[in-house]
Formats: sequence, C-alpha cells, structure tokens
Amino acid sequence: MKIRILLSIGLLLSLSCLLANAQNTRPNLILILADDLGYGDLSSYGQKKWLTPNIDQLATEGAMLTHFYTPMPYCAPTRASLLTGRYPYRHKLTINPFPTNGGRTNFQTFRGSDSLGLDSEELLFSELVKKEGYVTKIIGKWHLGHRPQFLPTRHGFDEYYGIPYSNDMRPVILLENEKTVEYPVVQATLTKRYTESAVDFIEKNKRKPFFLYLPHAMPHKPVTASEEFYSRETKHDLYADAMRELDWSVGKLLEKLKAEKLEENTIIIFTSDNGPWFGGSSGDLRGMKALNWEGGIRVPFLIRWNGHIPAGHISKEPSGIIDVFPTLAKLLKINIPQNVKIDGKDIYPLLSSKAKSPHEALFSFYKDKLQTVRSGKWKLHILSPERSPALPSDSTWVDPVWPDGVTIIAQNEQPKANQYPGIKTGVPAADLLLFDLENDPSEQKNVASANPDIVKRLRAMAEKEQRD
Repeated sequence: MKIRILLSIGLLLSLSCLLANAQNTRPNLILILADDLGYGDLSSYGQKKWLTPNIDQLATEGAMLTHFYTPMPYCAPTRASLLTGRYPYRHKLTINPFPTNGGRTNFQTFRGSDSLGLDSEELLFSELVKKEGYVTKIIGKWHLGHRPQFLPTRHGFDEYYGIPYSNDMRPVILLENEKTVEYPVVQATLTKRYTESAVDFIEKNKRKPFFLYLPHAMPHKPVTASEEFYSRETKHDLYADAMRELDWSVGKLLEKLKAEKLEENTIIIFTSDNGPWFGGSSGDLRGMKALNWEGGIRVPFLIRWNGHIPAGHISKEPSGIIDVFPTLAKLLKINIPQNVKIDGKDIYPLLSSKAKSPHEALFSFYKDKLQTVRSGKWKLHILSPERSPALPSDSTWVDPVWPDGVTIIAQNEQPKANQYPGIKTGVPAADLLLFDLENDPSEQKNVASANPDIVKRLRAMAEKEQRD
C-alpha cells in the first residue's frame, strides 16, 4: 500500500512538473516604453551625437519599423491606446490626467483634470494576459489616472512601482502598488532603480510566463541621469546622458534574459509614446511633441523574438501603437473577446516578411479632433498641425512645472526651448495640407492642389472614421 501511495505521489509530482514546464513554454513579454523619445534619438534611426548599442541590438537581432505612429503627440491617450488597441476617441482618454498641484503653463493645453482616468470598462492587455495565467508588473509611468480606482493594480497588474504620471507633475511621488514610498522622489536614480526592479522581477518569475511593462521616465523633462552617467568631466549633454543610461538599462535586461536562458522565449519591444521635447531629435522629420507633424507622432519601434522574427528585418509600411495589443495577443495565442472593438491590426507579417500594411489608413488626433490621415505614401492634415498659443522658443524660458533642483541632477542644464528637436522649415501650417511622404518625409511641400482626388479620398476616410 505504501509503495502504491508513494508511486501515486511521484506520478502526481511528475505531472505537476510537466504541467509547469508546459506552461513555461508560453512566451514572456517585456514592453519598454520610453517617454518623449524622438524618431531620431536612437543610433539605429540615425542619431550620431550619442550611441544606443543595446537598444540597437533589438534591431540587429529582430525587426525595426520605420513608419510607426502614435495616435496623439502626447502621452496619456497614446498609453491608453497601447494597452487597449483602440483609438483615443474610442477609449475616451483624450487628454492627460493632471494632479491638482501639477503646476501651470500657458501652452500645455492638452492637460486634463485631477479626476480623469481610463474607464474601468476598457479591456487592457494586462487584464487579458493575467486571465491566461501571466504574472504582470508595471514599473514606471502609468498616467492613465492617479486616483485609486484608476491605478494599474485595478487594471490587471499584480504589482506596480513608479510615478503615476509625468515626472514634471507635482507632487512627484513614487508608488509601490498603491502606497507612496518616496516623496520627494530622487529622480536622478529613477532609471537605475526601475532597471533593478525589472531585473529582480525577471529573477523571481523566470519559471512562470510573465508580462513586464516598463514605461521609463526618460527622456521626459526634467531630463535626468544618475551620477554614473552624468558626464561632468566633458562638454556634456544632459539629454545624451539620459539616453546612454536608458540604453544601459536595456542592456541589463538583455544580460538577464541571456543569463537565465530566456532569450528564445521572450518577446521584447522598445518604442516611445510620442515625439521628442526640447533637446531630443525628430531626425529629419518636421515638428516635435504636441504637434501632429511627423516629428510629433512617428516614433521608433523595435522588436526581438529569437526564432520567430528574422534578424535585421526592416519594414517601411505604416503601422502604429494601436497594433501592439492585437499583434501580441495573436503571438501569445490569446483570443480577444468578440465584443471588444479593436482598431489595431495584427502586424506580425510586417515583422517577418515584406507584407503590406494591413491598414487602409491610420489616423492621428489632438484632444477630441481627428487631425491626420495616413494612407500609403500620403498624409493629409485635416486640421492645422500647429497650436495656439505657440510652443516657446526663447532660450531663457524656464518651464514652470519643473520640480525643484533637490529632486534632479543638473537643474540648470535642462534643455532650453531654443533646442528645437525637429525641422521647422516648409510650407506654413494650415488645414488640408497634403504631403507625399515617400518623396517628402519632412513635410515641406503641400501637394494638395495637384492631387484633388487624393485629398477627397482621404477626407472621406476621415469622415467615415469619425462616423464609426
């Protein structure tokens, strides 16, 4: 009898191990979202002032998209679209949640209220994978609402560690789950601490399928770096210091995946929530954050999944943040409920072949207004991409919402408003500008009058989208 019992126990343990191992074959996911990182801020996208070899490694070992779009040129709506696969007008978070003491600024018209947050009825990617047995954690900026009912622990994340909104909004507090654990925040060490927390999460969950969402604070203003990366000894550039530390962070994650033999079973993505602020680079694109020129809404996108995505693959086909949710769900073999309207498409074919974009058109917005239509090589500005009042340009201008110098490094070395990150030349801003992005990626020449049929077709697409 004892032998039978022991054999039965042994069989059960063996079956448990087999089930655990079978579960562990599901791919892990690391989604890294930089804050205000521009199209030209990575050396793989042409940056020459600083190098980003670890981030670039994702491109050399995986795929790189060169026409990847955010639905808005500022953060909260884009972050909601990333996690829902839906355009901002559909998930309804079209402006930024903003704490009561967040400060005042004349041009920051996209800010919202203290009580704003993502509707609890929205299905987030974190909730989808959690139901499938994934361990979930977010480390970094949330910005989908900072009241208790909006926090990530109420939206499918098992754990949270980070600042609930932008690092220039007062009070700058650091949360662990739903409890404030640091105030004021020592921002100079944020990238380092976020990275250490991410490595620790991988260590603790290396035998389980996990989803790690890492929305970094950098290089959002106030730009900061730790002492190890602050280049005091040379003619330094604080933005470059922050970028080098961000690259170091990605390197530490890649090292950890390799050490734990998780490289083959982990999908890792790097992208940004919108174009750059002052001090960054839009590359050869026009405009910057807060504007619907290419420099405000086109961002880098790199993805690596060894054995599934061919190394060094590049696609120039249009795609966007809204595509991340459905693509990952397909790769993880998780069904999306049929009653959920997803605007994004599965773009795995773009990541692995010379396939064409699954989108007839991609749209961008500003607040509740549809701003642009991108279809093939054409881009139509339904409304003018410039804002009123205009962004500052004076080198003596000081941002009134920066935290005090105690919480960051090199307060006086923050990028100035004359360090414009994108191209400023070209036809004046106006409604109904049409650009041929294949021949004019910097949006210099309006070709609307020469292509009335294209304008008509793209306007019809915009009207249909607004009706739907």
